[in-house]
Amino acid sequence: MSPRIMAQVAMVMNLDKCIGCHTCSVTCKQTWTNRPGVEYVWFNNVETRPGQGYPRRYEDQDRWHGGWVRDKKGRLKLRAGGRLHKLLTIFANPLMPSIQDYYEPWTYDYEHLTSAPLSGDVPVAAPRSLISNEPMKIRWSANWDDNLGGDPTPDPVLAKVSEQVKLAFEQAFMFYLPRICEHCLNPSCVASCPSGALYKRVEDGIVLVDQDRCRGWRMCVTGCPYKKVYFNHKTGKAEKCHFCYPRVEVGLPTVCSETCVGRLRYLGVLLYDADRVSEAASVADERDLYEAQLGLFIDPHDPAVSSAGLPADWVAAARRSPVYDLIKRYRIALPLHPEYRTLPMVWYVPPLSPVVDALAEGGHDGEDAGNLFAAIESLRIPIGYLAELFTAGDPAPVTAALRRLAAMRSYMRAVNLGYPPVLADAGLPEDDVRDMYRLLALARYEERYVIPTAYGNIPPGVVEEGGCPLDYDAGRGTQSPFGEASGRPVPVSIESFHGLKERQTSDEVTHDRVNLLNWDGRGTPAGLFPPKRGPKRGPERGPERGRP
Repeated sequence: MSPRIMAQVAMVMNLDKCIGCHTCSVTCKQTWTNRPGVEYVWFNNVETRPGQGYPRRYEDQDRWHGGWVRDKKGRLKLRAGGRLHKLLTIFANPLMPSIQDYYEPWTYDYEHLTSAPLSGDVPVAAPRSLISNEPMKIRWSANWDDNLGGDPTPDPVLAKVSEQVKLAFEQAFMFYLPRICEHCLNPSCVASCPSGALYKRVEDGIVLVDQDRCRGWRMCVTGCPYKKVYFNHKTGKAEKCHFCYPRVEVGLPTVCSETCVGRLRYLGVLLYDADRVSEAASVADERDLYEAQLGLFIDPHDPAVSSAGLPADWVAAARRSPVYDLIKRYRIALPLHPEYRTLPMVWYVPPLSPVVDALAEGGHDGEDAGNLFAAIESLRIPIGYLAELFTAGDPAPVTAALRRLAAMRSYMRAVNLGYPPVLADAGLPEDDVRDMYRLLALARYEERYVIPTAYGNIPPGVVEEGGCPLDYDAGRGTQSPFGEASGRPVPVSIESFHGLKERQTSDEVTHDRVNLLNWDGRGTPAGLFPPKRGPKRGPERGPERGRP
């Protein structure tokens, strides 16, 4: 029986390149969650590991009961319980993080600086909650652990390898871990939703929330083991990272990928056997989940792909996919917490850089193949810690990935310096090592982001829509001189991403704008309809309302 082949848009992040600048987090925040009700929400956040993460200790599934477990009969079931358990806890769910586990968002009372009466004390801008508008004391935030600024001991992953890791100052280690929604092949958030509001798109595998069907039960928040589904306390709806699907549909990368300073993200198409998803997620040993998920991915050059009924441009994109090469061909990218059995589709290349620095400080050649291979087992970032993150505790795939990275580094160093290159035994031929080097170090924009469009071509004349900076949800007004957070919140600006692509890829500047978000329904906004032609013209319309 031929497999039922489906396509999934996936991401790989090279952790060796992440510098922890949080540009991806800020641009995602400004694009998608810069509005009331989601002040605490970060669809993309960058964590320092070891650390508690965001929300705090989200990886402790003994506490939060996220993801799937395998019962005695070998079947998958939600760790948080079935329908009856959800019904009993639908109004009081003890397994859902509170706002304190994320952080209570705040602003500062800047106006007090100018309106305070004359006194002997210098006025201060005290923090105020963005939820209650009451004075508050800042106790936690989404980035509290940055650069080991917090206490790493509550890290659930670190607790599993506490005997291997000694938290002495001279043995301290850290690396950055950017996180978005995993857009899993077997998403537990979708299965947890009582109203069926969460769904996985057939065409590209992106997991979305139907805002019309969402009733705000928040079972999806409990069901997601990565805690990447959030509750908008103003709209009463669930929200999550949607993989920038309006951009992806027109062939543009996600905002976090587009703005990444280190160019560490790769986007591409993976083909997988949809009939074997449950089988792969149900393997008995958690350490076999990585190999089971790899077995789902289909070689895009397989003859069966041509008869699978997929669009030709998607098949062509799958054959040029950098994600497939990093995950399946070179086997250097690993999934995040496969033991949750959700089959995540955002994978990571583990960090290698600290071993080079450690060898160099000891007077050794940090790029020499022999030195690198000898030091991999004694990395400053312990293999056991990386294994608990990426392979359910199995150190073999992590070690193999690091050996391939080390072999590539030493081989290409010899090539670039004119020495006779010697390829260490890492399971890759020389051609693959050179291709892997190009992809990781030299790949151009169109090689890192291979995204087929959802439409054949862009309709002519489509323009973007922009919001007026003087309009707010409470009416017209001007923004406070102390910034956006000290005044009324700015509404969302809805734009056509066909127009966005036109603007980003052409030399011309688009001047025509149509704003429907702030339209009050009276009259016709300029540009909504084509201008009337001919000798007969209707009466002049009144001035458009709701625009400056």
